[in-house]
Amino acid sequence: MIQDTPLIHHVFFWLNNPDSVEDRDTLITGVRALAEIPQVKGLHVGVAATTEARGVVDGSYSVSEIMFFDSLEDQATYQTHPLHQKFIEENSHRWSKVVVYDTVKA
Repeated sequence: MIQDTPLIHHVFFWLNNPDSVEDRDTLITGVRALAEIPQVKGLHVGVAATTEARGVVDGSYSVSEIMFFDSLEDQATYQTHPLHQKFIEENSHRWSKVVVYDTVKA
């Protein structure tokens, strides 16, 4: 099961043009293509939910992804995979900021 994978890779993207639906949708398409990398065991792509405003909720990002990996080694392989490198090359001009949270089971 995906929730049993040892490493979760959560990435948040802030677009240069946060009001551009085209930029958002192009980035989402690019992120979804990363699921073709064999080491990616699962992928969830999302946008900020319109939940109630609370001090602990940061909805300022444009797109997020959560990826699931079987090991730290698989995640490292993903980082250098040609499809990931292509994604960065084709999309990095769209974002102003990226924040990554990698977690392992406690």
